Amino acid sequence: MPPDPRPPKSSAADRPPVDRSGWLRPWAQLKYFTFQPAIFPRLLGQVSPEARPGDLVHVYDKNGELAGGGLYNPRAKIPLRVVCHGAEPIDESYFEAALLRAVDLRRRILQLDAVTDAYRLVNSDGDGLSGLTIDRYGDTLLCEVYSLGIAQRLPRWLPLLHELAGTKFARVQVDHDVASVEGIKTGRWGELAVSGVGLARRADRDDDPANPAASSRQPYPSEGISEAPAKVKIREHGIRYEVDFTEGHKTGFFCDQRENRRALAKFITAGARVLDLCCYTGGFSLNAKIAGNAGEVTSVDLDEAAIAQARRNANLNQVRLQFVHADAFAYARQMQQNGEKGDVVVLDPPKFIFTRDDHGNWEGRQKYEDLNLLAISLVKPGGVFVTCSCSGLLSLEDFEAHVIKAAHRQNRRLQFLERTGPGADHPVYSNCLESRYLKVLWARVA
Repeated sequence: MPPDPRPPKSSAADRPPVDRSGWLRPWAQLKYFTFQPAIFPRLLGQVSPEARPGDLVHVYDKNGELAGGGLYNPRAKIPLRVVCHGAEPIDESYFEAALLRAVDLRRRILQLDAVTDAYRLVNSDGDGLSGLTIDRYGDTLLCEVYSLGIAQRLPRWLPLLHELAGTKFARVQVDHDVASVEGIKTGRWGELAVSGVGLARRADRDDDPANPAASSRQPYPSEGISEAPAKVKIREHGIRYEVDFTEGHKTGFFCDQRENRRALAKFITAGARVLDLCCYTGGFSLNAKIAGNAGEVTSVDLDEAAIAQARRNANLNQVRLQFVHADAFAYARQMQQNGEKGDVVVLDPPKFIFTRDDHGNWEGRQKYEDLNLLAISLVKPGGVFVTCSCSGLLSLEDFEAHVIKAAHRQNRRLQFLERTGPGADHPVYSNCLESRYLKVLWARVA
């Protein structure tokens, strides 16, 4: 047997120890080679002793080579968020540059101000600012914070953001569970109004001195406070909407569907009958009626507050829609029994999959399949079906497979026309493809 030409494999014990004495401080070392921005505990090796929660640390790979920089928080589910990969050291100026790039993309390159005053201004990992999303609504910024390091710095960034975006106010939201894990003291700010560097105080959440995490949290400035509006009116492709920050889901409006709402019109003929299941605040419905010149538009949602907001949006645009406050499953079954069908059916349900756990994942997938089966049954032969999923744990291919199965169970076929996602203001970096969450399928139903 000829000798193996490959060199013998070396074990960790055979390699010389890494000399960390000359490393830039504070630092964190990875156990494995990875280009991912989210470093979970199993991937994180040693961290220099002076690294504090929220610090910007220099990231070194397993061989001791400088690999980037990131925000460190030992108590978080993601203890290290790598914001920049590369062999050049970064400092706090990186964040200002990242904000400048993010705003430049939306305002100069995409020129979104020409068609709307509501768009995603910062898209977390997609803009190299892991743990921060910002939606711009008129003169207000809605900031969602998922990281202690971001929380500590955001007050310093807001004046720059206002200058770049031409806005006046900001509201900051921190999910209570995220705040507890990350160590963010939401009693100082969380679903709050912020103007300039000022943070409005709301002392009704997570202010319990008995909370062992409270003592380790950082104080935040509260000077220069100016009240931000609870509601704003925005425009999108000539259609007006009211966004209610206190009642709406997540940021109160789904900017990610902007281009899909607009695209719906090209599949609608004048006078068409349109059904919008899970209509939320009426985005697809209004575009069907105004841009598509649809005849009868029926908008269905289980959320009573959403239906009320959709009515106000219809009034803002002086159009008449038929609103139904009902569960989409129950309403579709009733329509099916009545033999009702539409020329165009839009299905945009809430997130159904929240876990990788087999049982929970299967249950969510089954909901997608069952609801799509009902919705497809309501489409006239030759009609158009638009179906969406915002579950990040469901791939586009798997979502499509469930929709196809739902159609074939009824002996119907789908002629796929397009597969789309969010607008370009929701960019995705090549090393974080899992952040592609929104999937939209467009098909004719035979």
